[in-house]
Amino acid sequence: MPTLHLLRHVKSSWADDGIDDFDRPLAPRGERAAGVIAAYLKQGGISPDLILCSAARRTRDTLNAVRSGLPKGVPVEMTRALYEVGPDRILALVRDVDPQVRILMLVGHNPGLEGLALYLAGKGSDRDARAALERKFPTGAFASLDYDGTWPDLTAGCARLTRLVTPKELV
Repeated sequence: MPTLHLLRHVKSSWADDGIDDFDRPLAPRGERAAGVIAAYLKQGGISPDLILCSAARRTRDTLNAVRSGLPKGVPVEMTRALYEVGPDRILALVRDVDPQVRILMLVGHNPGLEGLALYLAGKGSDRDARAALERKFPTGAFASLDYDGTWPDLTAGCARLTRLVTPKELV
């Protein structure tokens, strides 16, 4: 059963108006939240076969900050294809993932990740997680979706949203 994990970058800084959006660093609050998510990932035994991470600085920094919660040696691919795109583009990217990858983790942005999760989450989804997702997919949110099939088979409502956690509720 393939599993798709979605991690939205943690809070980024808007302190410097002169920095391009792509290059925004993490805010101190984001750095703290990343530590909370790292501990959650470690405690939950989250072990992706592959991580696709947006090439934007805040997503790279988020991934670096949560790496202590993941097994060593997980392959990571940085890609601009996850930056400023909608759920349809993210879905196309996921559908092209090697079928040998059974557990995939995306580190990206909204509204794309939230839209993808809403699109995929169907029957059998955890009620509380689904309700939380419909309210908001905030910075630092981590969601997991399971489904039967292969990456190219992903379609509307085909997956079960099994969890949605935020740094705020983990503290």
